[in-house]
Amino acid sequence: MRYTFTGLAALLLLLLTVPDSRAQRTVSYDEALYDALTYRHLGPYRGGRSAAVTGVPGHPGLFYMGATGGGVWRTTDGGRSWNNISDGFFGGSIGAVAVSPSDPNVIYVGGGEKTVRGNVSHGYGMWKSVDAGKTWTPIGLEDTRHIPRIRIHPTNPDLVYVAALGHLFGPNEQRGVFRSKDGGQTWEKILYVNEHAGAVDLILDPSNPRILYATTWRVRRTPYSLESGGEGSGLWKSTDGGDTWTELTGTPNGLPRGTLGIIGVTVSPANPDRVWALVEARDGGVFRSEDAGATWRKVNDDRNLRQRAWYYTRLYADPQDADRLYVLNVQFWRSKDGGRTFESIDTPHGDHHDLWIDPETPTTMIVADDGGGQVTTDGGRTWTTYYNQPTAQFYRVTTDSHVPYRIYGAQQDNSTVRILHRSDAGGLSEADWEPTAGGESGWLAPKPDNPEIVFGGSYGGFLQMRNHATGETRLVNVWPDNPMGHGAEGMKYRFQWNFPILWSRHDPDVLYTAGNHLFRSTTLGESWEMISPDLTRADSSMLGPSGGPITKDNTGVEYYATLFALAESPHDPGVLWVGSDDGLIHVTRDGGRTWTNVTPPARLLPEWAQINEIVADPHRPGGAYVAATRYKSDDFAPYLYRTTDFGQTWTKITDGIDPLHFTRTIQPDPARPGLLYAGTESGMYVSFDDGASWQPFQLNLPVVPITDLDWKDDDLIVATQGRSFWVLNDLTLLHQLNEQVAASDWHLFQPRPAIRWAGVGSSQPGPRGDNPPDGVMLRYYFREAPDSSAVTLRILEPDGTVIDSFTPSTDEALPVEAGANQFVWDLRYPDAETFPGMILWAGNTRGPKAVPGTYLARLIVGTDSMTVPFEIRKDPRSSSTLADLQAQFDFLIEVRNTFTQTTRAIEQIRDVRAQVQQILDRLPDGPDADAVREAGRTLLDRMQAVEEALYQTKNQSRQDPLNFPIRLNNKIAALASTVAYGDFRPTEQAYAVKADLTQQIEAELTRLQDILQTDLPTFNQRVRDSGVPAVIVDPDALPSVPAVGSGG
Repeated sequence: MRYTFTGLAALLLLLLTVPDSRAQRTVSYDEALYDALTYRHLGPYRGGRSAAVTGVPGHPGLFYMGATGGGVWRTTDGGRSWNNISDGFFGGSIGAVAVSPSDPNVIYVGGGEKTVRGNVSHGYGMWKSVDAGKTWTPIGLEDTRHIPRIRIHPTNPDLVYVAALGHLFGPNEQRGVFRSKDGGQTWEKILYVNEHAGAVDLILDPSNPRILYATTWRVRRTPYSLESGGEGSGLWKSTDGGDTWTELTGTPNGLPRGTLGIIGVTVSPANPDRVWALVEARDGGVFRSEDAGATWRKVNDDRNLRQRAWYYTRLYADPQDADRLYVLNVQFWRSKDGGRTFESIDTPHGDHHDLWIDPETPTTMIVADDGGGQVTTDGGRTWTTYYNQPTAQFYRVTTDSHVPYRIYGAQQDNSTVRILHRSDAGGLSEADWEPTAGGESGWLAPKPDNPEIVFGGSYGGFLQMRNHATGETRLVNVWPDNPMGHGAEGMKYRFQWNFPILWSRHDPDVLYTAGNHLFRSTTLGESWEMISPDLTRADSSMLGPSGGPITKDNTGVEYYATLFALAESPHDPGVLWVGSDDGLIHVTRDGGRTWTNVTPPARLLPEWAQINEIVADPHRPGGAYVAATRYKSDDFAPYLYRTTDFGQTWTKITDGIDPLHFTRTIQPDPARPGLLYAGTESGMYVSFDDGASWQPFQLNLPVVPITDLDWKDDDLIVATQGRSFWVLNDLTLLHQLNEQVAASDWHLFQPRPAIRWAGVGSSQPGPRGDNPPDGVMLRYYFREAPDSSAVTLRILEPDGTVIDSFTPSTDEALPVEAGANQFVWDLRYPDAETFPGMILWAGNTRGPKAVPGTYLARLIVGTDSMTVPFEIRKDPRSSSTLADLQAQFDFLIEVRNTFTQTTRAIEQIRDVRAQVQQILDRLPDGPDADAVREAGRTLLDRMQAVEEALYQTKNQSRQDPLNFPIRLNNKIAALASTVAYGDFRPTEQAYAVKADLTQQIEAELTRLQDILQTDLPTFNQRVRDSGVPAVIVDPDALPSVPAVGSGG
């Protein structure tokens, strides 16, 4: 194919930036107008990477875990369940967690992981709790960004040491070992090597806390390389509490000399003179000292213990056995002979990063790995699960056309996932998600017209098709030449770790993927057509192998000069946008025949930025939005851009975003032009003016890196790096915000159409993600909290007939707070009436669901009111017609009303009986009284016969109906359960049973009417003749033949 580029002069002209008239006026809204919106957590509950764990001696079930992106978690039941304890204070990546040995209420947390892989996230300095994690206080060291170790003095909780790596992508001086003597109020740097090397490991001698060992590590990441080792890497010792330090490396003492990389160190509590070091060096391995670090001897050089050294290199001494040593790597290794030999121990997940061993019971441990934290109490024979931690890291997110829609993403360190956005079982359990195509690092692309066919990528150019309907899988790599271990310079095509895959929205048989070229397939990957030249800078100096100077590491993460972002215009199938990880943006308007470089000028977008995302504007044919990052160049500023003219001009749109919150993703709202959402490394933002200004949009979302956003059915889907998936349901409130609403004292927003979901499911065991509210989400706003007694919310039929009314005093679910409020109407008409203590077997007394159609909601505040229409829609999965659903509704309403009549009859019987019994108890002795007693007993017996026909009076507990047969009211309630099960027209036999039961109930109610209107007056007359007050009956409470109706 012939590719054409525009000329340089024309390109320079096109790149001149001109003002965008849409962005001249800024618009913002007080969060109080929409703070009823809440992000909903989906899961999945499958742990993501952790690099920091600890337990608490003397508290066998208590452990803490730091997630790499997901904050701090605690378990009090030995790992069976976990709860986040940092939300509301801080979040992000956690590198170290330490509990004071002398006061377990004192906890220190350091932000920023040591596992410095390609998607590494930084932290937010040091945090401290003095109440076991209930509250937290920031205590500094924010610019260290990565804190892999914290050590606390064994008897003084205010004396704390911190190992800080510092910036990973550039030089800085906030690195090394820091000490605080006042609980974090002030810090002093006590070990500093240079601006390129930070501290990575730190340990106190258990027998003498004035003796410390520390290791420093020169590590540097760039967009295209990882370097582990060099000047500044070393092992250090202090014998005066950190005032002075002696370097143990670089001298002829048995440790490797020359270039060193990362070093792990540990001291045996059982023999403090025994010290081990795991050293990355050309002749590295496990080294042991028997004289507190003076001399060393290599005891093991097994590469299983030191592969990918930068990612692991941790070792831990058993607290009671001087010969027992643990080393963490891909596998979990244990030595019983001082480090000479090792055996692997099975754990639930691979890639291990931290370990805590109970000093009192060393068979109790918690390990941190790429699946979170797991606990053992039997020395590693069994472990708790990681399927109870919602800390997954996802790169990208997309959805499909399934009903209900599913959410797709690739989980780092695990498989890909597709998960339902809602479940019929009341919550999202493990049964609601499954693996799909691709691997841990890829984009996912379900076929638009058949979501059971999914394409997924992974590193090495791996591209898989999976047909969930047939179970078939196929690899359709564009160029199936495995590049593992090689640099990018010799590859025919360069595919990034996270390369794009995208179906056309115009043609469901057109699939795109991108390496350094853009490819297209119309044959499900059977063949690929290259439709672009190399659209990257392709600087050969940045295409070499990654790693070194000791250990290479070529997995594809650092493959550079690749296409990283891809978008197709929703207006024109010929318009495609691509962005490269080395800073270029190109567009084609003819399906790939010609391409134009439309990269913003360097004064707007600094060179070598990673174009992380491009989104075509859903409202303007020539429009697009770009999210770029430069954090891998040690620049943490946000970079967001907008064009309206196919990239001829660009506007930078970052005002209002924190200058250190770099931006990974941007998403325009398809329903409201100019409404934008942005995800940053530290949370969410929203813009109401096409990016001219931004404001935080965090709401209840924890502080977590946002990696991608997607839009489906007015829902915003959020992919995070450390807290799995979240969804913000129903953003129609934002679509309706305007100056008039903002200026009003109160306002009722029109809800989006609600689906009457027909599924029937059962709850699954284990932790679950949250379902969306099931019903109509009614949102309303009060500038100031009103008098609650003056507020009523009514649901009405189209003709104005009231279905139900809600007030704060009668229904706690109706909030009336200042700001935005939300009330969910569950689509049901009022329930049947019951009485206290009623026991039913399989009986349904709930009101029926409304039939799909148009309804009204009316909010009344004092003498003012506002009415909005809303729609209820049929479940798209349902085969029933509206006529079927209307028949079901009519049936259930009639049954409900009949049941209510039985309840009122029973209550009437009980009221009359109580009065009769009181009269009988007051009667004096004598023949006249005896006649009254006899009449009274006859009356009671007749009423009891009716009551026992309607209700089983012997039932006192839930399973008593197995012993005492159910009666008429239970039978008709059970019939309601049968007919309400699913969305179907009642069966013919259901109508027959209803007619039979109704006839029997009517006979009993007629008998009761006769008793109350004939027998009771006769009894009352005899009572009056005896001089005793008679029984009083409320005429309005007299039972009647069941009436048919829909009102409540």
